[in-house]
Amino acid sequence: MSQEPTAVLLDVDTGIDDAIAIALALRSPRLQVVGITTVAGNVTVDRTTDNTLRVLSWLGEDGVPVARGMAGPLVRPLRDAAVVHAESGLGRFAPPPSGAVARGETAPEFMLRTVREHAPDLTLVCTGPLTNLAVALRLEPDLPRLVRRLVIMGGAFTVPGNVTPAAEFNIHVDPEAAAVVARSELDATWIGLDVTHQVALSPEEWRGLESATEPEAKLVYDACRYSFADRGARRFPLHDPLAVAVAAQPDLVTTVDVGVRVDTGLWGTAGETRMVRDDAGPTQKVALEVDGERFFAMFRGALGLPAY
Repeated sequence: MSQEPTAVLLDVDTGIDDAIAIALALRSPRLQVVGITTVAGNVTVDRTTDNTLRVLSWLGEDGVPVARGMAGPLVRPLRDAAVVHAESGLGRFAPPPSGAVARGETAPEFMLRTVREHAPDLTLVCTGPLTNLAVALRLEPDLPRLVRRLVIMGGAFTVPGNVTPAAEFNIHVDPEAAAVVARSELDATWIGLDVTHQVALSPEEWRGLESATEPEAKLVYDACRYSFADRGARRFPLHDPLAVAVAAQPDLVTTVDVGVRVDTGLWGTAGETRMVRDDAGPTQKVALEVDGERFFAMFRGALGLPAY
C-alpha cells in the first residue's frame, strides 16, 4: 500500500543549497510542497524571494505559492552569506525571471494560514534563519499544537560552527529567533553541521553532471559551479537537502531528545547551540548520526542524478 505524501511548507533563504533542497522536495514522492516562505539570510529577502520564484519556474512549478518574509533578524543587523552564494545567491545558476509573483500576505501570515488549513498534518522545513517562524509563534502561541513536525537546518552541537567557532550560519544570523523556537513546544528535529558535513557532494560527482540536460541535474551543476570552480571548494555539504530528506524519511538520522539552548549574547559565542539534559524545559530532537548511503540513494533517485 502506497504511503500518502507528507504535506510540507518550506521556509527558505534561497541560496545554492536551498535551491537544490527545493528541487528535492518537489521531486520527492514522499512530500507534497504546499507553499514556500522566504526570509533574509544567505542574501536579502528580495533576492531570496526572486530566487525562489525563478527556481520554481525553472522546474515547471510556478503554481507553488510563495510568500515574502522578514527582511532582517528580530533585533540584529543582517549578516548575509553572499561570499559563499555569490551576490545573486544562486552562484552561477541563472534561471530566467519567473512570471509568477509572491503572495500579498507576509510569510508569517501565510505560514499560519497554511498550518491551519492542513492541521495537524503539516511538516515545516526551515532551511534559513528562524525569523519567520519566531514571529509566527508570537502571533499564534498554539502553533506547536497545529504542526505535525518541524525540521530545522541549523546548529552545531558537537562540532565547530561554520561562521564562528561556536555557531552555524542560520542560527548565528538570528539567535533570538532560534531561541524562541528552541523554547517552544514544537516537535522539532535539528539537522546541524554534526550531520550535514557527513553528506557532501564531491568535485568528481559535480563534474559528472556537466553534460546533464534534465533541469534538476543542470540546477545542481550550475548552482555548485560557483563553489567548485570559482571558490575551489573540495566538497559541498548538502545542508538544506538533508533537512528536506529527513522530512521525507525521518529515520535517515539518529537523534537524541534534549533541551536546546541558544546563546543570544553579544560576544563570540552568539548563536552557539547547546544540548541540555536533565532540564525541566521542553525537549527537542538533535541529529547526531546520518545514514549517508541511504540519503544519497534518495537524493540521486529523486533528482535523476547518476550513481557515483
